[in-house]
Amino acid sequence: MLFGKRKAMVKRILIVEDEPLVAFDNELMVGDAGYTVVATVDRVADALAILDRELASEPEDVGGRGIDLVLTDIALAGERSGLDLAREAGARAVPVLFVTGNPPEGAEALALGHLLKPYNDRTLKAALKAVDRFLAGEPAKDVEGLVLYGPAA
Repeated sequence: MLFGKRKAMVKRILIVEDEPLVAFDNELMVGDAGYTVVATVDRVADALAILDRELASEPEDVGGRGIDLVLTDIALAGERSGLDLAREAGARAVPVLFVTGNPPEGAEALALGHLLKPYNDRTLKAALKAVDRFLAGEPAKDVEGLVLYGPAA
């Protein structure tokens, strides 16, 4: 499409974070960037219930459905971690971006990348735009603290 605007790959985001202030900030920043925050939760079980609900619904339902990206920390409330969530989201073909201060070994097999904490509003917004381009198969701009692991699936 010459001179046209590409359709966004990421519109609806599920935020999974167990630090209340970080979760609140993420929700505000993501919403202010024009994305729909499907939900903000702090446990893997809650995130999986939302994923299943959203993926089972028809996109034509009021308000849209589906989840285009899971934004998750590694350490979460409860016994399961963001790594467990990434495995489960991957099995549902939903991409995951880790937001963490310490990305674990093997994360590249579970997620499309990670954004290092701490980050600010500008960095998070730039990272989400880069992820959108990455998922569209386009070159993503470099963003400080963002590491994308490989070609988008």
